[in-house]
Amino acid sequence: MNAPIIKPPQFPSNEFSNRRDQLLQMIGADSIAIVPSALLKIRNRDAEFPFRQESDFLYLTNFNEPDAVAVFVPEREEGEYILFCREKNEKTERWTGRMAGLEGAVETYGADDAFPIEDIDDIVPGLMENRTAVHYSMGADPVFDQQVMSWVSGLRTKIRSGVRAPHEFVSLDLILHDMRLYKSPSEHNFMRHAAKVSIDAHQRAMQRCQDGLYEYQLEAEITHEFRSNGMDAAYTSIVGSGENGCILHYIENNAPLRDGDLVLIDAGSEYQGYASDITRTFPVNGKFSEPQRQLYQIVLDAQAAGIEQAKAGNTWNQPHEAAVKAIVTGLLELGLLSGDLESILEKEKKKEVEQAKQAKEKLSHRHQTPLINEENDIDKELSYKQFYMHKTGHWLGLDVHDVGDYKIDDEWRLLEPGMVMTVEPGLYISPHKDVDKKWWNIGIRIEDDVLITQNGNEVLTQELVKEVDDIERFMQ
Repeated sequence: MNAPIIKPPQFPSNEFSNRRDQLLQMIGADSIAIVPSALLKIRNRDAEFPFRQESDFLYLTNFNEPDAVAVFVPEREEGEYILFCREKNEKTERWTGRMAGLEGAVETYGADDAFPIEDIDDIVPGLMENRTAVHYSMGADPVFDQQVMSWVSGLRTKIRSGVRAPHEFVSLDLILHDMRLYKSPSEHNFMRHAAKVSIDAHQRAMQRCQDGLYEYQLEAEITHEFRSNGMDAAYTSIVGSGENGCILHYIENNAPLRDGDLVLIDAGSEYQGYASDITRTFPVNGKFSEPQRQLYQIVLDAQAAGIEQAKAGNTWNQPHEAAVKAIVTGLLELGLLSGDLESILEKEKKKEVEQAKQAKEKLSHRHQTPLINEENDIDKELSYKQFYMHKTGHWLGLDVHDVGDYKIDDEWRLLEPGMVMTVEPGLYISPHKDVDKKWWNIGIRIEDDVLITQNGNEVLTQELVKEVDDIERFMQ
């Protein structure tokens, strides 16, 4: 029997107009905001990389074509949202696909006005007149940066004619990325849908796994599930077996799977731009060895501690602190660390504070002393960061490492309902002279997607097995 077809969620008709209205209100009546689309990127001569729309542009327009610019002009009588895009062209459409054109920009995508992208230099300077600030995020495209600055510079030459030019550039990230951090109920549904497909993909890889296959064959199973559901990977999939599981961003995925090794898979699909992000680690032969089981349980306990702290009112860093405490406790019990819990945590905290202080001083050019050499410090005495060297999570949304500040005024941000984050502790035991060989080349990470709610949280990826006994049973 074929599996039932799940009807994908759709946005309500006012989702994007509400976002634009919020942006227009927040930038203020005397400003203008400019958001360019992503560029087409050439892969090899006459072939292009698959087009993926720039996330800020997608968030505001839902327009999925290159060579476009959205301009927002509060209180403009003729309309506040203007979209510059390609005109329809039968020859272009025959070669590369359908285009919305100017009519589609208005009728389908809600623009108040649409103009050919070729006319942007003639029109935007006029829209900037008598505006005090330009909200635009510099740095993504230096060529377009220069174009925007040339519009302002051109207006400033006309001051004697009574033209008022903008006198301030404001990074649009300040407003827009904070908007994106708080997901709407519709966005939650999109992310649930992406999570469901990703769960199915991981299950497919688990059931296919066996000694003698190659990492890329498990990646193929994952990709098959994504594409069968009309989705793409939200990021390059990681399939690392044995020692490759100790490489955090391993993407070669070309080694053979060997009996007795673990395999770590970090893979997630995206649905209409919204990402999922899941990691599971399991034995190639379906049965954990005792050292693998012991380390795996430490990571699982750390993740449970982190998820418990991922709730409204707690700070961003509290899940990480809880996970680290569980990791260190477990490593002490196994003899991989020596000392006592509180001293180890305090020592690392002091080191982090000192490194942050030195980094700030270096940036301000007041201090030239090198930062603490953590590798040399580790050589003298094992630190938990030898085995767990990354944070426990990140924001998740239209970008897999989504936008949004983690600190505000140098203090960790409070978690609030609507935010979505990952919780992903890990252990990576590379060969080391002070570590028993039975632990070598064991890499473990467990990652789930967590929606912060009014009453705690919702783990969007909870249905994917992760308990030791459940994994072994599922793989059999």
